[in-house]
Amino acid sequence: MPRAAWFLIVGQFINWFASFAIVFLVLFLTKKGFGVGRAGAALALYGLGELSAGMVGGHMADRLGRRTTIALAMFGSAVSVLALYFARPYGLVLLLALLAGISAETFRPAARALIADLVPEGQRVTAFAASRFSGSLGFALGSMLAGFLANHSFLWLFVSDALTSIVFGVIALALLREGVRVSRSEEGDGTGYRRLLADRGFLIFLVATVMVTFVYFQMNATLPLHVVRVAHLRPSAFGFLLAINSALVVALEIPISAVTMRHRPKPVLAIGFLLFGLGFGLTAMAHSFSALVPTVVIWSVGEMIAAPVGYAYVADIAPEHLRGRYQGAYGTAWGVGSVTGPALGTLLFAHSPTLLWAVCGLLGAAAAVIVLGGKPALPPRREDLMVVIEESAPQAVEA
Repeated sequence: MPRAAWFLIVGQFINWFASFAIVFLVLFLTKKGFGVGRAGAALALYGLGELSAGMVGGHMADRLGRRTTIALAMFGSAVSVLALYFARPYGLVLLLALLAGISAETFRPAARALIADLVPEGQRVTAFAASRFSGSLGFALGSMLAGFLANHSFLWLFVSDALTSIVFGVIALALLREGVRVSRSEEGDGTGYRRLLADRGFLIFLVATVMVTFVYFQMNATLPLHVVRVAHLRPSAFGFLLAINSALVVALEIPISAVTMRHRPKPVLAIGFLLFGLGFGLTAMAHSFSALVPTVVIWSVGEMIAAPVGYAYVADIAPEHLRGRYQGAYGTAWGVGSVTGPALGTLLFAHSPTLLWAVCGLLGAAAAVIVLGGKPALPPRREDLMVVIEESAPQAVEA
């Protein structure tokens, strides 16, 4: 990959290595004297900020440029996280939590769009797998340090989070390229998010994405409840299951992407979605740790197959000048799943765990069918339009 792509991946590793503040936010706020409900509300506002950041970040990436958007997001994240530590009035805490969520996630569409700008089509699956690998590895290693810092002082958690964001912002300004950037006049009428909403094929893909992310986020919502209440295991067993997932992703996602990049994306995505549904669906019959391990392996393989291909697919179908907004919309679809999955999943689990896992299996299968069905009406790329214009110009002159 180009050197700029590697700089971006290293920057993401540094940023994720100390993404501590949100992980310990509830503990920190309750220690400051806020009730559990108030601390939970602050965390919810952070999540709301993350959900809205996709569309905001996508627009900024296309208009301001990828490098500028990443730098602004990182510097904004550093300021809001530090201010959150020192904030005292509860209203200010809520506002800063919202701003921290927005700024922390605004960089993602720009980073993914920049990978699409830098890496040629056909090689992007592995590039996105490397990007995911850097984030996962950084967070895993940083989590070991986070517990140690929390035992001594919450201040160091927030300072470390802010400092790594600043380092990533400096890397962006010094070493990354601006990437594609267009003005309103260059876009013309009928573009931007209006153009995206006219792409029926992409919207159908987003629907399938919301369905499968609903399933995926049961990992943090109802799977731990199943481990403790249904399988009657200790919470540490759930920790081991998550460790298995993380180890598989770190060890196998890049090698798997080297295979999946050689095949058409939609069938690969369908296989990944099916494995998501199958793995979580089989959880209904897993009442022991030994029975739960294969289910985790199955949906982990689905994750490793579908996630890099999904980002590469969005990068491939997006018009060059709308890559940021397409990635932002895709990130928002994941955000919707991250909200609806835990909220509705816990309700279904409370009614019937078996029903929940059956719904997960059906949603995975339905998402696979949706992503396979119908040919997306892809908007023409700007470079394709330019080729058409250049090829037709001599004919027009002769006429």
